[in-house]
Amino acid sequence: MWEMPIEIRMPALSPTMTEGNLARWLKKEGDEVHSGDVIAEIETDKATMEYEAVDEGRLGKIIVPEGAQGIKVNEPIALLLEEGEDAGALAGFAPVPPAANGGPPKEAAPPVSAEPKTEPAPAPAASPRPNPPAQAVEGMARTDHPPLAGEGRVGARGNGDARVFASPLARRMAQHAGLDLASIRGSGPQGRIVKADIDQALFQPGGAARPAAITAQPTPQVPVGTPTAVAVPVFAKEQVVALAGNPPYTEKPHTAMRRVIARRLSESKQTVPHFYMSADCAIDELLKVRATLNEKSPSRISVNDFVIRASALALRQVPAANASWSDDAILLWERVDVAVAVALDDGLITPIVKAADQKGLAQIAAETKDLAERARAGKLKLEEFQGGTFSISNLGMYGIRDFAAVINPPHGCILAVWAGETRPVARDGQLAVATVMTCTLSCDHRVVDGAVGAQFLAAFKRLVEDPPTMLL
Repeated sequence: MWEMPIEIRMPALSPTMTEGNLARWLKKEGDEVHSGDVIAEIETDKATMEYEAVDEGRLGKIIVPEGAQGIKVNEPIALLLEEGEDAGALAGFAPVPPAANGGPPKEAAPPVSAEPKTEPAPAPAASPRPNPPAQAVEGMARTDHPPLAGEGRVGARGNGDARVFASPLARRMAQHAGLDLASIRGSGPQGRIVKADIDQALFQPGGAARPAAITAQPTPQVPVGTPTAVAVPVFAKEQVVALAGNPPYTEKPHTAMRRVIARRLSESKQTVPHFYMSADCAIDELLKVRATLNEKSPSRISVNDFVIRASALALRQVPAANASWSDDAILLWERVDVAVAVALDDGLITPIVKAADQKGLAQIAAETKDLAERARAGKLKLEEFQGGTFSISNLGMYGIRDFAAVINPPHGCILAVWAGETRPVARDGQLAVATVMTCTLSCDHRVVDGAVGAQFLAAFKRLVEDPPTMLL
């Protein structure tokens, strides 16, 4: 029996990830690796995340050193030796490079003999085995034979004692969600069930686990919010041509995050029909309530925390605004998860306050502060910034008094919050002075019609101008 090491490849740790940085190896060459062990820290376009091993063995060779940047998804980063294999298995072994455009790699051409051939060579007893398609998933791609009965592979038994192979993370997720692994078709190497397959099963209508068909065609559109491995074109570095008369300039290379922001927001403005509506909210009473609560609350409550709470309650009152578009149906979300834009040094990220309508102001304040701190440190977990049902972008702290935000797909709306400022207002036929905060709602007209957007803004305005109703 010939030996073949297992390739550990750069995983796709988020749906938008096309390349990553290898921040740190937590295992060194020669260390034993068990299924579920954290072997490395990967910097994605959004955060630094832990990479768990899927297979078991011994770390035979580290191909990509820690600190390396710009490693393409599915590019080999290390080799794992299985039980019984020694370092001799690494001799002459060349990792299979990722296929272009996400397609399967071609079979390696047979070695050409230096001697002239006089007749066709006889067919070998066993033909070379094609390499499996390169998968941009959280598991590891490998060029090996399918697991045989009795081999030491990570797996589970489904109905009828048919062996089902799944990564440890996928098995834990399926167990917690009550899914039958035997009813899920894996998209990983040799049909292994990986995290993306469990996510797809959970996000299908009704949460039923249905097989995910594997096809060589471009990835079809799936219900929005579903993490999935997709082939994303790699951006080439733009060459800037210095024209006569141009002033000197300094090139600032694009980061992975900046590329993702550019692509997603370009797609949003090009494919999502935006329309906008604004409402002026008097916040004098809100500021008084805030001052009173901050005298008693362990967490300092900001105006933005009131905005999050009011938005969540308004979405509960107008559920048609808590929706997303898909080609087959409008998706009405049963939970209100509010994504809040947080500025970073070179971009932004939208951590999510989940079930915000069920949380009080103090809890929202503590959670948003924690999320913002970990976002700036690059320590958010994937589920803390992927998904959400509604977005908020608040530039009031910068004194901005007029802007409209770009919708963050797949959300149907995003609320832009302006600065609160003193303005003259009419009350009971008399001129008065009030602190007014304007909010502009950007709507996806495929999902949220004008009347629905107006109903949401009206509900939001009532809550903001009468803050005690948020405490009921």
